[in-house]
Amino acid sequence: QVQLVEFGGGLVQAGGSLRLSCAASGISFSMYAMSWYRQAPGKQRELVATITSGGSTNYADSVKGRFTISKDNAKNTVYLQMNTLKPADTGVYYCNAYWFPRDYWGQGTQVTVSS
Repeated sequence: QVQLVEFGGGLVQAGGSLRLSCAASGISFSMYAMSWYRQAPGKQRELVATITSGGSTNYADSVKGRFTISKDNAKNTVYLQMNTLKPADTGVYYCNAYWFPRDYWGQGTQVTVSS
């Protein structure tokens, strides 16, 4: 049974920080590219950040310099450190594990940034 469980969402004021965690089970974690996506109300889901199995990272332009993705293969966990948060960062954040053709999603965690 594959499970991705996100933690760490909440309400924060603009300029604040949050750290999201995603704990994976039932997969060979180190083989997967792990990503964070987000979906704002009325908008499509968008890719925020990815860390490959080898540890390379990529970010959406909107979060570069503010967000950092990292992972701990020993704990089967991926993190998203979010600093200098903006109201535009509000949305449901989803964890994704991808290793073709396997593609798994977490249930999401709400992040709300107040102005």
